[in-house]
Amino acid sequence: MSSDFKSLTVKKYPRLPGRKTAESRYWRKFKSPIVVKEFAAVSSIHFSETSPYDFAVTASTRVQIYSSKTHQVKKTISRFKDVAYSGTIRNDGRLVVAGDATGLIQIFDVGSRAILRTFRDHRHPVHVAKFSSDKTQILSASDDKTVRIWDMPSETPVTIFTGHEDYIRAGMVSHDNPHLVLSGSYDQTVKLWDMRTQGCVMTMNHGAPVECVDMFPDGGVVVSAGGPHLKVFDLLAGGRPMHSLSNHQKTVTSMCFDHSYSRLLTGSLDHHVKVYNVQDYSVVHSVKYPAPVMSVALSPDDTHLVAGMAGGLLSIRQRVVKSAEVQTRRAQEEQAHGGTYKYFVRGQKTAGEGDFIVESQKKRRLREYDRYLKVFQYGNALDACLRTNQPAVTTVSLIQELIHRDGLRQALSGRDDISLEPLAQFLVRNINNPRYTALLVDVTTVMIDMYTAVMGQSPLIDELFMRLRAKVKQEIAFQKQLFSVIGSMEMLFAKSTSTSVGVAFHNELSSSSNTSSSLAPKPSTESPAPTIE
Repeated sequence: MSSDFKSLTVKKYPRLPGRKTAESRYWRKFKSPIVVKEFAAVSSIHFSETSPYDFAVTASTRVQIYSSKTHQVKKTISRFKDVAYSGTIRNDGRLVVAGDATGLIQIFDVGSRAILRTFRDHRHPVHVAKFSSDKTQILSASDDKTVRIWDMPSETPVTIFTGHEDYIRAGMVSHDNPHLVLSGSYDQTVKLWDMRTQGCVMTMNHGAPVECVDMFPDGGVVVSAGGPHLKVFDLLAGGRPMHSLSNHQKTVTSMCFDHSYSRLLTGSLDHHVKVYNVQDYSVVHSVKYPAPVMSVALSPDDTHLVAGMAGGLLSIRQRVVKSAEVQTRRAQEEQAHGGTYKYFVRGQKTAGEGDFIVESQKKRRLREYDRYLKVFQYGNALDACLRTNQPAVTTVSLIQELIHRDGLRQALSGRDDISLEPLAQFLVRNINNPRYTALLVDVTTVMIDMYTAVMGQSPLIDELFMRLRAKVKQEIAFQKQLFSVIGSMEMLFAKSTSTSVGVAFHNELSSSSNTSSSLAPKPSTESPAPTIE
């Protein structure tokens, strides 16, 4: 009884380390970027903390509210006389606060766009205007070097912090404690203020003009950005610097956290947005944009990544997720009901207790090249593999099988220029692949031996042979250069090793000579004793 034909076994090579990790695959799901042209550089992006997570975009003299579902502008607030800054939505999604270049701070109703409150005490541009965790207060920081906490109902400042020596461009109120205020200034310092003591309780030196600051929810760690650097400070240790990162080539302009505070995103003038893992602050992903990034924000549900650029471009990337409602509805639809085919065939694969199930053996379908191998038509098998554009590793495995069967010459013989062309093109493409070089060089040698007598009769084959020759010469030249570099490096390493060994030997010899001289008897300085004659 004959045994079944064993199909071709495709050789498996060791996998090369790839760049695609689970982290990069996650961030690559933010696809289909929508690019919107704003009127000027996008200085601020802020997401609402309530569903459907609309976001405010500040550019030129207006603040626009975008829908996270349609990515279209829902509301436009243009009640500013000069450039607007820091449009921020309150955590209930009902109010928006923003400052402008005249020093004016205004609070708007999102629904009606009406001005509800106006604060006028600042005399210089207000680059920071945010709601406090206490809904009745707002924070402002200005180029007049002051940080102010305002009472919304009375439109009066509750606290004024002075202590910075330059423009203040970053600030926030602690999520955990509304009495703690954080600010960053162009005087290269980050200050922590306490409203209960009405003063600064901690000063941290960033080493560059500070563009943005942020704080973890527990209030124990602060992150500051300025210049191309990020710095992490431990407030519980008195503001001790924990990490100093420099992964950007130009100034870091903005940063934000994801909803779980496990990833930190930074945008920079070097056109990149980088994602850090806060456990070790290593870069786990990077996104490149066509212009310098001025602001970046991530939605609270981690589905929208929005970046604003210096040229007025706004990039919106969305990660598609299946909601729980959609999954539940699909599960209900997939349930079998009466009258459906699924209901009719239910339970067929269930084995009852004590029953015997006869397994049906499905007939295996062989590939075309396997069918030719089965009947020893080696030339047709090679042609089928080349004709169907199989992966290179499959063709190489087939050639290896032909060599084992002593059928390589049989597969290559009797060919004209048309049937020889696919094989020659395959050799040209893959002969410099280190995995296949040894085998394909042997195949090339056999093919040249068989068809040298008819060279010059087909311009097509002659051209392919010349390309193959050029490819081999190029690879040989590359290998010579590589061996030359390796030899030079080995000589340098050998010289440095011998030098270090010689120095060590010299030091050891010197120390041993000093030791021996110290152990030798010293000559006496006393006068010799008189001799008795």
